[in-house]
This record gives sequence, structure tokens and C-alpha cells, in this order.
Amino acid sequence: MSVPAFVRLSSLAALPPALRGAYVAIGNFDGMHRGHQTIIAALRERAQAAGVPALLLTFEPHPRDVFAPTPFMFRLTEGDAKARLAQALGLDGVIILPFDRPFSQVEAEDFVANILVRDLGVRGVIVGSDFHFGRQRRGTPTFLRGEGERLGFAVETLDLMDEGEEVISSSRIRAALSEGAVTAANRLLGYHWFFEGCVVQGDQRGRDLGYPTANTMTPGSFQLAQGVYAVRARLGDRLLDGVAAYGKPMFDNQRPPFETHLFDFDEDIYGQTLAVCLVGHIRGQEVFKGLDELISAMDRDSRKARAMIADCEALGELDEKLGFFAGHPYRASS
Repeated sequence: MSVPAFVRLSSLAALPPALRGAYVAIGNFDGMHRGHQTIIAALRERAQAAGVPALLLTFEPHPRDVFAPTPFMFRLTEGDAKARLAQALGLDGVIILPFDRPFSQVEAEDFVANILVRDLGVRGVIVGSDFHFGRQRRGTPTFLRGEGERLGFAVETLDLMDEGEEVISSSRIRAALSEGAVTAANRLLGYHWFFEGCVVQGDQRGRDLGYPTANTMTPGSFQLAQGVYAVRARLGDRLLDGVAAYGKPMFDNQRPPFETHLFDFDEDIYGQTLAVCLVGHIRGQEVFKGLDELISAMDRDSRKARAMIADCEALGELDEKLGFFAGHPYRASS
């Protein structure tokens, strides 16, 4: 039975028969950073050796948001981004199960028996050493290993990856981005961090200043450091370079959008999805005395952004597969 092309599922009932008996990595995988990528590399290797598919089993929304009064997690990768990364990393599919309070009360034994064995028929499972599941987080890697021995599937636990004196973690990357440390965050991720949003109409004051922007709204949990960034954007199949500002601008907005000025581009793209990756942090937010000073700063920011982008290279094959760095190294238009 042939394995279908990459599939994204939100229900186990829709699992194609060819994907039963797979090796499966389980976890939240927010960010799909280099630590996660070691798990995925091991998953591909085990699946290939066994001649079975390789699947990612993950959950949305993040469990922490389910138990909070309002969503508060600064998410590195929502479901769409996780699926794109899973495909770029060579997996056969991703299953993104809805996570809610009733799901959190599933006993660890039932999670294994019903989801892993009955619905997926797993050949093997790979998890990180910090993985927990089931009601009251009773499911530990040790528990899972015992269940695998009892029910006939392999279980492998991988330790967290170190970088410097700390492990690579989603929280560490969130902290870096919240401080504007884009280079450090991208190094830990192993690719340039990106996010997507629908382009909405703003007050169009940027156009009056000679810097029209594509504005994408951000969630309330978005904690990127306010300031100015060099960016590369993907609009459909097109790659565009630009300079972006995030935060409360000179003109009052109740909720700050992410405002991207795309170089050498002047099209109406309202309602379209723009994916933006961060190349570098240019400066923090500043207050200007008037429009002339603001425009001068925007001119400087644009020159710096072009220079950063011109010197930037893909961090690896994953960057290229994600579609932001089609040529390695690439050079932006002058």
C-alpha cells in the first residue's frame, strides 16, 4: 500500500489506511526548533528502517491557553506553521488534534489504548524527555515505555538539546524574540522565524509618508519586541524584501499591527495572506519630534534593512524548503 502525499489531519477518523502502523512523534512542538528537529530526524530514521510512515501528533490550542482565562502564550508556530514545518522536514503527515478541557481529562491508559493503538496502530513512538500526557499529566515517558512493552510498540525518549549552558526550548526562543534578539532566536530555531497574517486596511498614513505598508493584525499574546525589523515576505509564490515596524506607532492605535513596507512593491493585497520572516532587528521603538525626523528615520531603516537582507543567508536546508530563501545565498534587489 503506497503512502499518500503529505497530509494534515484534525481527526483520527480521517486517517488514510496507508498511514496506520506509523512511527509517531508526540508533543506540542511549538517552534519546531532544533531540539524538536532532532526528534523528527530520529523519527524519520526509525520509520525508514521499519518501512513505515513518519507522523507528527500534536495539539491545538496550546494546553496552557486552555486553562488560562484568556490565551496568553506567545505562540511561535500555530497549526498552519507547524504543518508547513513538518512537511518541510520530510514527514508524511501531521495530526493536529483539538485540545480542550474534556480532552485533558482522558486517562493516560486510554490515550495509549484508544489513540495510539486502536486509532493509529503505531509501530513506534518517539517523545522528548519532558513529555507528559493524560489526566493530571500522569503519562510520563517511563509510563509510555511500559505501555509500549505491554501493548507491542517501541518507545524512544530523547533528551533535550543543549545550546550553551541551557537547553534549546520554546520558552528560551520566546524570551529572545521578546527582547528583539532575532539572530539568537533564529539560531535556536534553525530557520528564520516566521508568522502569517491576513493583510488588513490601516489608516494609510504610511502611504502619505512614502512608505505604504501591508498591515497584519497580531494576537493579544504576540510578544515580539516593539521596534523595526528587516524582513523577507512570501506572498503566494512571490518573495519580497522589506522593512517592518511593530508596536504603538506615532499615530495612536489601540492594537498594534505588524506593518511591513515591501520594497519596490505597490499592489492592493488586502485580504491576502502574507507570511513574514524576520531577518534582523534594526532598532527599538523611538519617539520623533515631527514628520521630517520620522521620514529620515524610515529612510535609514530601509537602507539598513536592505543591507541586512543582502548579507543574509539561509540557515540551512529547512530555510530554503520553507520558501523564504529560494537561492542560497540570495541577494536582494538593490
